[in-house]
Amino acid sequence: MSDRALEMEECVTQTGPKGVINDWRRFKLESMDQESLPPAKRELLRQMSSPQKPQDKSNVNRKMSIQEYELLKEEDEASLKKYRKQCMQEMHEKLSFGPKFEGVHELDSGEAFLEVIEKEHHSTVVVVHIYKAGVKGCEELNGCLDCLVTEYPTVKFCRIDAVASGAGERFSDDVLPTLLVYKAGELLGNFLACCKHLNEEFFATDVEAFLNGYGLLPEKEMPGMEGEDNDVE
Repeated sequence: MSDRALEMEECVTQTGPKGVINDWRRFKLESMDQESLPPAKRELLRQMSSPQKPQDKSNVNRKMSIQEYELLKEEDEASLKKYRKQCMQEMHEKLSFGPKFEGVHELDSGEAFLEVIEKEHHSTVVVVHIYKAGVKGCEELNGCLDCLVTEYPTVKFCRIDAVASGAGERFSDDVLPTLLVYKAGELLGNFLACCKHLNEEFFATDVEAFLNGYGLLPEKEMPGMEGEDNDVE
């Protein structure tokens, strides 16, 4: 069995109420200051986080002791949030593929344009804005992409001046701004004079909705992961 399959199997075995509770208790034990805990309490929590089949059948149906109940009550909300955040991060890392990017990439030549299309990771969506200074809508679209790059870090947003692309004759002012969308070297979207598809005054959310209308953007990053940092600490 492959390492990936073993990892997925291990994840499956930890699902269900008992698996989640045991994982939580184990996390609680590992995150607590061990030195500050009385030995008896530390040992009890260790046993609860690693349950074994009872050797003595008379203990199978025993009631929870007051000591165990008090210990469970001490599993406070802050620790639970910390545990949940860690689980979300681990799940997100397993579901996320390909690199992440910061900022809109400025392409300075036709060679750079071809390279970003042909050599980028096969799972990465590449959005290229072809623009020209002074052409209506180009500056506004650049501003929209600057906003969207923070919302979609797995998408590689690029821009290139029509003249610098070496194909200025093909991208005359009347077809600008142009948006091209690629994935794995394949052209998925070719939107000439894309402002015609938007309102006279448009914003990043309008460009986002337009691209999503064609199914060209991936799902956004999982919400709330960063926002919980302040609550936990």
